[in-house]
Amino acid sequence: MRNRFLFLLACTVVLSFSGFVSNKPAYPQLGIVAGLAQDSLAYSAGFKLIGESVPKILAPALSDEEFRANLKKIKAAKCKVLSCNLFFPGTLKIAGPNVDEAKVLAYTETVLSRAKEAGVKYIVLGSSGARSIPAGYDIDKAKSDFVALCKKLGQLAKKNNVTILLENLETTETNFITSLKAAAEIVTQVNEPNFRLNVDIFHMLREGESPDEIIAAGAVVGFCEIAEKEKRTLPGVAGDDFRPYLSALKKINYKGFIFIEASSSNPAAEYPIAFKYLSNQLAAVYSRK
Repeated sequence: MRNRFLFLLACTVVLSFSGFVSNKPAYPQLGIVAGLAQDSLAYSAGFKLIGESVPKILAPALSDEEFRANLKKIKAAKCKVLSCNLFFPGTLKIAGPNVDEAKVLAYTETVLSRAKEAGVKYIVLGSSGARSIPAGYDIDKAKSDFVALCKKLGQLAKKNNVTILLENLETTETNFITSLKAAAEIVTQVNEPNFRLNVDIFHMLREGESPDEIIAAGAVVGFCEIAEKEKRTLPGVAGDDFRPYLSALKKINYKGFIFIEASSSNPAAEYPIAFKYLSNQLAAVYSRK
């Protein structure tokens, strides 16, 4: 009996070290910013994770009754609602001279506490209007004040077991933090475990940023979003090659989530194509030795 126990124990150890006993994915898991309305389509296409928006399911403007109704929808969904975008409305400034910190923190507390209850793990901080600053405003002061505010946001996120993800946007959307490098510098200065960097490859493509910027920012990367460059279409529509950027993610040993955030005129036809197309590029990159 003892010899059999030792044999089984040895087999378990061997299998564990061989990679057969592991809950960790071999490479990043795919999701799509589709919303609950597209849950069934996303699931049938192969996705198991979806993104929603703060205004639709978590915002303070929603009554408790409306939020409870959303909770039922989230629980019934086939896909796991992992993330939400559109964090702050443009009327609630988070950068520049007109920030009302008390209002921002109160708003954030409600959003994050609801996210915790809903099981939403990531809140994407793009919020182009909320973070835009007046022309000619002191950029160093804007950054310093923004870092101070984001420290407090990060602490609220930790309290609610949620991660806030600062997104690199493009110059057509905002005039504040328009590169991955600039976003990574903010996240590094904030230095809170629940405030991380969202690598938006679509915006990197639009701004002509090299995949090397992902490698440079590796220590603070917490999430990734993607879409095709020209018309923000789903992967596979125009046929963009994302492999240089995916290779950069592999180099930093990123095995988190990659969410497609793109427009689609025909989700039923394009979702399956996108899932297969991006899965194939991921497999090609992450299977290389």
